[in-house]
Amino acid sequence: MTSFEEAETEETVTCLHLTFYHPGQEEKRMFRCLDFCRREQVRADDTAKFGRDSSVCRYSLLDTRVSRIQFSLHFYRRLHTSEHGFEIKNLSKRTKLTVNQTELGYLNKIDLPWKCIICFGDYQILAEIQEGEAMDYFETHLHLAETPILQEKCLPSLQPIPENGISPSFFLSQGKSPTEMDENDL
Repeated sequence: MTSFEEAETEETVTCLHLTFYHPGQEEKRMFRCLDFCRREQVRADDTAKFGRDSSVCRYSLLDTRVSRIQFSLHFYRRLHTSEHGFEIKNLSKRTKLTVNQTELGYLNKIDLPWKCIICFGDYQILAEIQEGEAMDYFETHLHLAETPILQEKCLPSLQPIPENGISPSFFLSQGKSPTEMDENDL
């Protein structure tokens, strides 16, 4: 057998892609401490912190309006599955954090959806999870957006769209409730 045949099977690595945007990023250069050129490995037991304090935060934002520690991302494995996920926690006492319009106050945390927009102040961050198998570490890959993310990206709708294409809010605005009918009644 060759060494190629005897080599261990490569495992894929979970990668968290984060695309940053701020309207003043050209003149204020608040992202100059972030490395947008390469993927970075993060140990699974480390918490990835984002904020102003470079001695505590792995990802430092150079802006006095950003909290010392703004938020953290924690990598974990879901119970009774082989799937991995991320939990986001707001660590700012002054600034609320929103994840796809879900508002998080200080110390509130939720699971990070596979694709979402994280907002605080004027910051917009598109987070996209690329699933992998490795359990000892994950990777981050940072990107910089030139245009606002909220206008650029279309996230999956949180509202189900009915087959007939008529939104339930249409019925509510007319004082009626939707009624179920058999397709043969049409």
